[in-house]
Amino acid sequence: MAGSGAIGLFTWKSQQTGNGGKMLHGAIGSLLLAMLTVPRSVPAAKVRCACDVPPCTNATCLGQVCFVSRSLQDGEHTQSKGCLSNYLENCKGYPMEEYAIRCCLSDMCNWNLSFPVKGKQIQNSFSLKNLLLMILVPLLALLVLGGLLMLSLWKLVRRCKRQLPFRHSDLGDSDMMLKASVVGDSTLQDLLNEDCTTGSGSGLPFLVQRTMARQITLVECVGKGRYGEVWRGVWHGENVAVKIFSSRDEQSWFRETEIYNTVLLRHDNILGYIASDMTSRNSSTQLWLITHYHENGSLYDYLQRTVLDTEACLSLACSIICGLVHLHVEMFGTQGKPAIAHRDLKSRNILVKNNRECCIADLGLAVMHSQDGDYLDIGNNPRVGTKRYMAPEVLDEQIRTDCFESYKQTDIWAYGLVLWEITRRTVVNGIVEDYRPPFFDMVPSDPSFEEMKKVVCTDQQTPTVPNRLYSDSILSTLAKIMKECWYQSPSARLTALRIKKTLKKLGSSLEKPKADY
Repeated sequence: MAGSGAIGLFTWKSQQTGNGGKMLHGAIGSLLLAMLTVPRSVPAAKVRCACDVPPCTNATCLGQVCFVSRSLQDGEHTQSKGCLSNYLENCKGYPMEEYAIRCCLSDMCNWNLSFPVKGKQIQNSFSLKNLLLMILVPLLALLVLGGLLMLSLWKLVRRCKRQLPFRHSDLGDSDMMLKASVVGDSTLQDLLNEDCTTGSGSGLPFLVQRTMARQITLVECVGKGRYGEVWRGVWHGENVAVKIFSSRDEQSWFRETEIYNTVLLRHDNILGYIASDMTSRNSSTQLWLITHYHENGSLYDYLQRTVLDTEACLSLACSIICGLVHLHVEMFGTQGKPAIAHRDLKSRNILVKNNRECCIADLGLAVMHSQDGDYLDIGNNPRVGTKRYMAPEVLDEQIRTDCFESYKQTDIWAYGLVLWEITRRTVVNGIVEDYRPPFFDMVPSDPSFEEMKKVVCTDQQTPTVPNRLYSDSILSTLAKIMKECWYQSPSARLTALRIKKTLKKLGSSLEKPKADY
């Protein structure tokens, strides 16, 4: 039956659309109702139609009218062809987005019948979707690639910061980096020339410093202290000193590295700095400070095994004060430096060179001061100086920590004690004393803070000056200088520059007889 075939058509369509069938409850519902109410005594079919929905026979069906319908299923338009039993009731057309129908009355008239306009829109929608995919997929890929690149750069920067113990702003310019790449097999002296440094006047270019530990062979331990150890190492066939800091003294290593790399410290009487590096040995991190090597060792060791004459005594004393003046004086200009106070001057922190001059080492407690803005940089090191060499104002905790002159005055007190150590080992009239540290006869070998405070502040004692020194004009002048370094009032003590001028004048008096000869 044609009528029952039409009813079957829409029943099948409802099953295919699922929930979509519920959406066609308006006009489509009316269409179904009209078809269901068609009486069974429908006249015989008069036309043959193209058919692609049940019931069909060889893709055709018989009915009074042929149709082509369009319906919306899951967001896509589909077309169906078949035959209907009533033109008036079923082919009035339903201009809706969900459903529409077109009818014709001749055989196979619906074979080429379609909805060209809607079909074009469907095609356009697919084209738009493809266009969006073509744009969004590459864009998303670029974003992912950019994110991975940024993550890689971030990890690289973090790794570099862990390996580099200096501030990023200290890296200098590209010219410095080029110099680091052409070092090759140059000698140590070549590398330390003025045109191949960090620009601060001390040390190697930073990129060279970062590889120093891998190029140095440690040969022998030449000293130990509370900070760690000092080793003699060999680098490119030349001796260097490697000061290996313990982990608890990391701030001292960082402070020395910072000062050497930001201040012009190239001076004959300041220990020559080469590099700083961090390395891992025996599953632990080591902090290295690499400097010039002086085989005579510290002044403390040198005085225990060496007896001095007057000329050697004056040479040692004068070279130490020259180094201290270089630290204390601020230099202005593009190659200038701030004023520096050592704060831990003692015979163990002074090295003896082969020419019988000294150089000052260990700047881990140094304080820097610049007149520009009255800037005072004390650092962040909780370590204090050596108790035996502490000035009275430090022991009784009366020092003005906000005044740079106060720190310079403590260096002068300590210099007077070092001068006393040197003069004790100087021969006068065939007499010389064994080496002893300052206050050896007043406090134990490892005095406490309170013991030193009692001797220096409460009792106001100073080391005993040997009477034999006064029988020599030069040594008597040195004895007078050391006493003027030990005034209880810091402001009454001599300045480093004043001492230097006095000792230089003494040195000139020694040279005149040689010239006459």
